Amino acid sequence: MHTITLIPGDGTGPEITEAAKRVLEATGGPFQWDVQDAGEDVYNREGTPLPDRVLESIKKNRVAIKGPITTPVGKGFRSVNVTLRQALDLYSCVRPCKSYQGAKTIYDNIDIVIFRENTEDLYAGIEYQKGSEGAKAVIDLVRRMSERSIREDSGISIKPISVFGSERIVRAAFEYARKNGRRKVTSVHKANIMKFSDGLFLEVSRNVAKDYPDIEFEDRIIDNMCMQLVQKPQLYDVLVMENLYGDIVSDLAAGLVGGLGMAPGANIGDDYAVFEATHGSAPKYKGLNKVNPLAMILSGVMMLRHLGEAEAAERLDRAVADVVREGKDVTYDLKPRPDDPTAATTSGMADAIISKMTG
Repeated sequence: MHTITLIPGDGTGPEITEAAKRVLEATGGPFQWDVQDAGEDVYNREGTPLPDRVLESIKKNRVAIKGPITTPVGKGFRSVNVTLRQALDLYSCVRPCKSYQGAKTIYDNIDIVIFRENTEDLYAGIEYQKGSEGAKAVIDLVRRMSERSIREDSGISIKPISVFGSERIVRAAFEYARKNGRRKVTSVHKANIMKFSDGLFLEVSRNVAKDYPDIEFEDRIIDNMCMQLVQKPQLYDVLVMENLYGDIVSDLAAGLVGGLGMAPGANIGDDYAVFEATHGSAPKYKGLNKVNPLAMILSGVMMLRHLGEAEAAERLDRAVADVVREGKDVTYDLKPRPDDPTAATTSGMADAIISKMTG
């Protein structure tokens, strides 16, 4: 029996989480769900979007699957996703982007896995508001140490990149490549400009690569990497990069295979793992039962593999591929026209996937 922390999320989160829950149960996997609420509604009720009981549940069960959670822009509470990753040291954000025949895209045969470092870089949360004592202190320190000036009306974010953080994410990418028969790892950076942060990341990548002579290694500058992914994505296999680049590139890669509705994700550390759809909560669609549940369901496929339920994972992945390829019981975003009246509901698409597995 696998006891899993289940976080429904908010916005459309509960709808796609329920769809994924039903599909996972239909695989025959022995699940017990420990349901925990987090997010905007919880914040309005309790004054915190992430109560301690949620973290305690994940620490107890070691595995969680989470629906999207709304993050206020420019105000309000800090991202629950970022807080979870840092509190549980989920340093590897793993985002597969794989082609499914029938999904709307101009590309075929894409199978890229992105490893994004989760705990450092500009997402470390070391920031100072314009005019604050912290901002003034940093501005003064830079002036004294480098004889360079920062404008007094600047907000400041600090980008820490460590050997420790870099080595473990790069090693995680190589270990994944070796375990899954992947041929190549590409380290993505901007070391030509940020020589002491991105330069360190590149140096560590090269050093770690020496321990994996069976896997090809290369590096790409981030802007060139984005162009390469648009022009010839089939050349790439496993990509590893810092936090901000990973956030941007994973969305770009999702666009290559049909959009964020097709993009699963996992945040994995040495002790805990949280699986989640990579898209947002889409609150304007809340309660409409129309959004694509596949990102959440495919995150469930990742979770099954993590739990050692490989056969169930393959059956579910095949069922998803069959439903998408046939194109009949799919949500509006996977139809040739988004106003297609035959589009399936969220729950209807889940039913079709279940039917493929059990029929």
